[in-house]
Amino acid sequence: MSTVFPREFQIQFDQRVPMRDGITLSADIYMSVLVSEQVDRRPVILLRTPYMKSGVNLESAKNFVRQGYIYVVMDVRGRGDSDGEFVPYFNEGQDGYDAVEWCASQPWSDGNVGTLGASYEGRIQWLTAIEQPPHLRTMIVLVTPSDPFVETPTGTPGPMHLCWLHFVSSRSLQAVEAVPWDYVYQHLPLSEMDKRVGRFISAWHTEFEHTQLDDYWLRLCYQTRFEQVQVPVLHISGWYDDEQIGTPLNFIGMTSRGATEEIRRQQKLLMGPWGHATNRTSQLGKVDFGAQAIIDLRSEQVRWFDRYLKREAVDTGAAVRLFVMGENAWRDEQEWPLARTVWTPFYLHSQGRANSRFGDGVLAPELPEAGARTDSYWYNPDHATPFITDGTSAQIGGPDDYAELQSRNDVLVYVTEPLAEDVEVTGPIKVELYAASSAPDTDFMAMLIDIWPDGFRQRLCDGMVRARFREGMQHPSLIEPGKIYHYTIDCWNTSQVFKAGHCICLQIASSAFPKYDRNHNTGAPLGKTTEFAIAEQRIYHDSEHPSAVVLPIVPKIV
Repeated sequence: MSTVFPREFQIQFDQRVPMRDGITLSADIYMSVLVSEQVDRRPVILLRTPYMKSGVNLESAKNFVRQGYIYVVMDVRGRGDSDGEFVPYFNEGQDGYDAVEWCASQPWSDGNVGTLGASYEGRIQWLTAIEQPPHLRTMIVLVTPSDPFVETPTGTPGPMHLCWLHFVSSRSLQAVEAVPWDYVYQHLPLSEMDKRVGRFISAWHTEFEHTQLDDYWLRLCYQTRFEQVQVPVLHISGWYDDEQIGTPLNFIGMTSRGATEEIRRQQKLLMGPWGHATNRTSQLGKVDFGAQAIIDLRSEQVRWFDRYLKREAVDTGAAVRLFVMGENAWRDEQEWPLARTVWTPFYLHSQGRANSRFGDGVLAPELPEAGARTDSYWYNPDHATPFITDGTSAQIGGPDDYAELQSRNDVLVYVTEPLAEDVEVTGPIKVELYAASSAPDTDFMAMLIDIWPDGFRQRLCDGMVRARFREGMQHPSLIEPGKIYHYTIDCWNTSQVFKAGHCICLQIASSAFPKYDRNHNTGAPLGKTTEFAIAEQRIYHDSEHPSAVVLPIVPKIV
């Protein structure tokens, strides 16, 4: 069946695409009338989605067709009009290979295929690329999830992951707005939380049978296999994307370990002041990033495809294009992290009372003294420190104001003096933390914050470590209560100019709920129990235990 749009394009609906195991997937094909009449053959842009091809952005489809492309939108296995069972991610590598090669073999195709997509659609492009389909020429990947446990290094799915699983739990998209998610997330044991949603979700239960990086999950790891990726990639994300960590890691991986030297040069990173929905608005929460925050992203994508699908001599710009928040301006760079970065530790100091924003916690470049007092707090999983977010998984966190949350005594707050001049922090953020707990397992969270002169405390980025996984997700081991351990916390990436008069702030806590599940402090199997214990947490910051946040400070270009 097809529909003709005068002078524009034709849609061929529900074209059946055979997979190697006999299952057929459903694709809608957008093309010019000339192509449909077999007057012309053109390169193909393929988008494979679990979110229903019927919901395609028609303006994007029209734009690609006008620019001389065939646009193919396909329901992944088990979703929409496609046959088979939907098991998130596990069939996508081989299905992607077969879909690319099918597109290349069609009479309207010139044999050059590029892929496009965001989030789930981005990750499955990587799973396809490591299979090395011969006719895949390039990818544009947006807001791409990482390998298992990179974003949630907890051994368990984050509570808000259940919202997404519910959303895609049958062939059509399910309503999420009517579910009382705040109530759902409180349910214990965590492994049975789907009961409160009102449906059994098998994928949720399966994940609790694999609470470390084992052979089950290794099948989905692509970030250890960049040597197998043979195509140029345009990597796109936002500083407030809740899956942001994957995009810079992928760019680093491809520029250092891509299949060939030429492929390593053919990578581009684009980071905007956006959440998971890229390039939609210039304002997130109370923070307005200005008119420049929105760019002509469609033109960026067309230029990329023109260069690598049509082989035209098109300038795709610098290797790295960043939006620097605070300054609210775009800037071109040549690498990530930036070569001129000055990695600067800011150390934790206090007189033993850094609890809350009313405490005495200080952040400063000076090393702490021998015998400096420790800070302590009680972490109660039944009164977990919250993470500010909407209830659904559509966007987890933004530039939210943490002033009220920092009135809690189970939050440690370390703050610099007001800055005498602007300070740019652009790059990955790491926290080196020395801590002890009365529990055999617990969590430590770190968050970087910009404190404005009016008291607004803007979250920039954050991360966490689960004590049992301190040596990696493949090597869990409990800790000895009372013993001091050194933890490295990856707080992902940011690009922020802290303006003169602002303060740099580091927040330490032991939960960020419901972004991450609550650690029960018992050392019991993850997600399977209801019992919990209250833990005393102690943070050390003396000359032998120099806890610090390492900031990537970028000097001004004179």
